Amino acid sequence: MTDPNPGDAPESESFELEAEPPFDFSEFALEDYVVLLVFWLLALDVFAQFFTRFVLGDSIGWTEEMARYLLIAVGFTGGAMAVRRNNHIMMEFMYRYMSDPVGRLLASLVDVINLVFFVILAWLTYEVAARTGSYMASVDIPKSVIYYVACAGFALMALRTIYRILTVWPQRFGGAGSSHQPGSPVNEENTR
Repeated sequence: MTDPNPGDAPESESFELEAEPPFDFSEFALEDYVVLLVFWLLALDVFAQFFTRFVLGDSIGWTEEMARYLLIAVGFTGGAMAVRRNNHIMMEFMYRYMSDPVGRLLASLVDVINLVFFVILAWLTYEVAARTGSYMASVDIPKSVIYYVACAGFALMALRTIYRILTVWPQRFGGAGSSHQPGSPVNEENTR
């Protein structure tokens, strides 16, 4: 039977929701808002496709192709967001068993490899975009636009990596008393 006095219930059965902190615009960068905007465009596009196909019985032809390209844009602009927050997938397990100097050196080497990778891919996507002269199948928009979006995403990832190197490396190599776990997203997260 139910207890008529819920105030006497043990603490394990009751829970309280914590108040959510107020929204702070300074926690987010420009690419966060761009990703949000492109994501909502993607959601509206997919909804229009669903509605016209299953409710009206006649699908709009361009929605499927645009959804594909908007998803690509979300991926590459979201990649820049992940670089800024240091949220890309990495092997943190190895850092636990390395000495601090070796871990710092390896984390710095990873940053340099990431930078070279992003710069090379930005250049390659720019070259592909410059050579692409065809148009999308269902809309009169050049296909090179999507390659330029990927190029911009890689360029922004490279710029965020450079900024990360300039802000994190002095902390990483700053002093002997640093209890810094290299590469740890907890310690190197919001470095803008």
